[in-house]
Amino acid sequence: MHDLRSHRQNLINSLRQQGVLLIGYLLILSIVAWLCTEVWEREAFSFDRSLLLWIHQFANPQLDGVMLFITALGNPGMVVTVFISTIAWLGMKRRYSDGIRFLIICAGGVSFNYVMKLFFAKPRPELWTRLISETSFSFPSGHAVGSMVVYGFIGYILAREFPIYQRYIYTAASILIIAIGFSRLYLGVHYPTDIIAGYGVGILWLTTCLKVRR
Repeated sequence: MHDLRSHRQNLINSLRQQGVLLIGYLLILSIVAWLCTEVWEREAFSFDRSLLLWIHQFANPQLDGVMLFITALGNPGMVVTVFISTIAWLGMKRRYSDGIRFLIICAGGVSFNYVMKLFFAKPRPELWTRLISETSFSFPSGHAVGSMVVYGFIGYILAREFPIYQRYIYTAASILIIAIGFSRLYLGVHYPTDIIAGYGVGILWLTTCLKVRR
């Protein structure tokens, strides 16, 4: 009798958790869809420009160096290096299915970002003389998409490998992802809505791939 009650309670808790995740997924999807619609219609977001200018007032040489270092962690060269290192580590662990999944996740993230940039063709902000130059379009942020799918997945597999440290692993991954996105704002190469959309696309694609596994 006790086992039956315990099983029922576990089932209820699981359904509640799945319900919360589904609501969160749909909420993120609706936000990304709304942003895409507004960008497609060439609507301006009132907080985009004002938030960037507010952040820029705190700029100084010391922060410049920090932000340049952080943003480099999301640059294509670094991401490719991290990707190859992770694939090699998974190979040594004989976790081939995770390696294939990581390849699919990264390839999908890159593809979504590339297609969306070309489709929306949104110019980057030009509010001050930037420390770095970017030639691609602005929406969505490739650094946001890339950091979410790459470092998000690495956080996921490390949390599975070291479950007793999963809280610290997820916290560290979240801080890194957020820091990379913020560095793009500080450096003036993206609008806040570019970062939000990039995170949204990355989360949707990452969670979809992880759920399909199950």
